[in-house]
Amino acid sequence: MAADNRSVDDEHSRPTGVDDTTVEALGELSKALETIHRVRGHLYSAHQLVGGADLTLDRVVTLLREAGHDAVADRVEHELLGRNVLPGRWTFQIMEEFDDGYYAAFQEIERYARDTLADGRRHIYEAEMKQRRRTHGMAGHEPTPH
Repeated sequence: MAADNRSVDDEHSRPTGVDDTTVEALGELSKALETIHRVRGHLYSAHQLVGGADLTLDRVVTLLREAGHDAVADRVEHELLGRNVLPGRWTFQIMEEFDDGYYAAFQEIERYARDTLADGRRHIYEAEMKQRRRTHGMAGHEPTPH
């Protein structure tokens, strides 16, 4: 347990000299990063959904041709099937740019802030909140799994 009893364990305790505002700022930065993780997941969902829709167009073209609608099939095949979703990009390219750019920078800066301001410790804000909100001695409210 943390020496000052603010946190659930030493791993998540605030280093000496770290003030409340810094802990709150790091907590907010962590929260923002968690939101970006969710954004990444949504982008991957869009990537998979767009890819699946594009593959479905193969069957659409086949069915339209079987039904004798060659002009419509031609438009679907030539104008929509395989089309870029953004100029020059399929969704895999968008994902790679996001992962290698914004996402990587966000993760690196969040890690830098923790390393610089809190000896690399994660979730100090949440660990202190857990310590304040749990009912000490009550089953299901233990500070750690051990």
